[in-house]
Amino acid sequence: MAGSLKILCLLVAAITLAGGLGGCDIPVDKAPKRTVGVAFLVHGGASGHSANTTFDSTLQIFSYDPNSFVYRNVIWNRDAWPQILSAGNAPKEMGKYAWEYRRTGGKDPAMDLTRRQLADMTSALKEAEGELNVEFVTDYMSWIGEIDHLAHPREIYSPGKDIRDGSPVRYCGEPDDRWDGCNPERYNTDGTIDRLLEAGVEEIIVIDLTTSGVRFFKSFDVIRLSRKTIAEYNQRNGTAVNLTWLNDPFELMRDSYPLEPAGWTNSLGAPASDPKIALRERPNPVSSDPEFALLHARGLEAQFNPRVAPADTGILLINHASRPFNQAFDPKIDDTLILNANIRNWLLERNAELEPDNIVGAWMGVKERNPHLKTSKRNPEKLERTRRMRGENLGHAYLYETDEELPSGIWGYRYWDALEHLKDRGVQHIVVAFPQITVDSVLNLVELPNQIGKEIGYRNWLHIDTPDFDTYPEAGHPFADYWGIWVETSCPAGGEMVDCCFEMGGCSDGRPYPPARLAPLDRARDDLDPSLAYDVSEFGHLGFDANDGPPDPDRPVQSQYRGTWATWNPPNDNPRVGQLLAKHVVGYLANSAAK
Repeated sequence: MAGSLKILCLLVAAITLAGGLGGCDIPVDKAPKRTVGVAFLVHGGASGHSANTTFDSTLQIFSYDPNSFVYRNVIWNRDAWPQILSAGNAPKEMGKYAWEYRRTGGKDPAMDLTRRQLADMTSALKEAEGELNVEFVTDYMSWIGEIDHLAHPREIYSPGKDIRDGSPVRYCGEPDDRWDGCNPERYNTDGTIDRLLEAGVEEIIVIDLTTSGVRFFKSFDVIRLSRKTIAEYNQRNGTAVNLTWLNDPFELMRDSYPLEPAGWTNSLGAPASDPKIALRERPNPVSSDPEFALLHARGLEAQFNPRVAPADTGILLINHASRPFNQAFDPKIDDTLILNANIRNWLLERNAELEPDNIVGAWMGVKERNPHLKTSKRNPEKLERTRRMRGENLGHAYLYETDEELPSGIWGYRYWDALEHLKDRGVQHIVVAFPQITVDSVLNLVELPNQIGKEIGYRNWLHIDTPDFDTYPEAGHPFADYWGIWVETSCPAGGEMVDCCFEMGGCSDGRPYPPARLAPLDRARDDLDPSLAYDVSEFGHLGFDANDGPPDPDRPVQSQYRGTWATWNPPNDNPRVGQLLAKHVVGYLANSAAK
């Protein structure tokens, strides 16, 4: 009886978080303490930008896909290592992140904030150890980023049996460009799962905020690698450690994963055999937790304009999507829509004057078909980046187990269309959130403001007259002269190459805006084509047509947006984040003990 009452007490404390996780004074039967590992899973990234971090993140991204060209031909091929930073989208990433990190003073705050969330979670779990009769060992791990916080770095260090004549990854730059502080043995080290196993844990619980807790192929990559590492450890040591992923406790992604071809991954294209598992029977209790949505709702409210009535305020929730074909097993979009709906419900409950139709969701752009391209094995659909789709390729928001079905209604916009919708509805202030992240990073501190600024202007930013030199030491604001800061800057004119024009309305000497495409019409534009860059102008592109007259730097013209806008405050180091994570861990263990 005492044990049952204790579990009930723990569950109540876990659900309410009132007074922390303690306060249960019912005695429990004494038994040896179990050692439980808790891994806080996050997206990860580099706190500083360098050639070394770009090289490493490239390898890490492709290390999860044994069918990819990079996995099979590059990661363990010493002859290919020097080309990694000049191939694919690496030149864009190098140019983009070099500028973004400069804008934030050379540092991305995301991992420092992640460690704060981990500390808060650990503190809350420690309060529950006595009641649960367990000892917690906590750590964080990431999809990419800090090598010793990958699940199992040695998976990258040495080539697997399916890679012949491979070399261990020891690259530290070329002889004439050695990377400062680079450790050639950096991948020959323990990761998070290795450390937890070495600590003698009997069970590992993973709780995931990779993308605000929604299930996603990146999280699943880490879960699969973690389970493989644990299985090998169990076989060597005669142990029975298991891993539970609290975001997918009913194993939707595992059981829905394509069966054929054997060893399927996204790079093989559409799967031939895909188990159909009903999503409604296997929910995600973490990202659907209303308390989690409340943190985002409060962050949105923190950026309301006090001079604008709630009835004249718009809310835009922007999210990245997944990859084509991943909808066969990846419910990221469906989980995201539940999170969005919960945020919307909180906002309407807490702000009665908000207009429901002024709260909308949106996605990024995708490549579009260019019929002039030649059909190739690598591009059979003749797709390329286009200006209409903002040169982007992160908008494949396909719903789980559908034939490329996209969200509809209030959640189905592209972000520029959503902004135009709000502008045309007459809102006077717009708050933009990217609720798939829970900590500040260059993504929301720099990229997101520039994406919005090119549409509705930087002069409309709520904080433009109050520079923030703590966050943006150089300029006091996040805005670039043009977004596409990574593109080529030389354009053809009169038989020679001149500086491209990135000024909306065109340059005074007759150079056109937007710049003409560099790629011939029968060759797909790449990331660096200047025709894909946008001036981040005073009042933006939406509602402006250069044919109807020049822009005015002092006031909106034509149908440009005339209100203000801001981006939301992520939860960051709010202690409620760690407490919420702990709540789910404690609830899981209490429920397990009750069975």
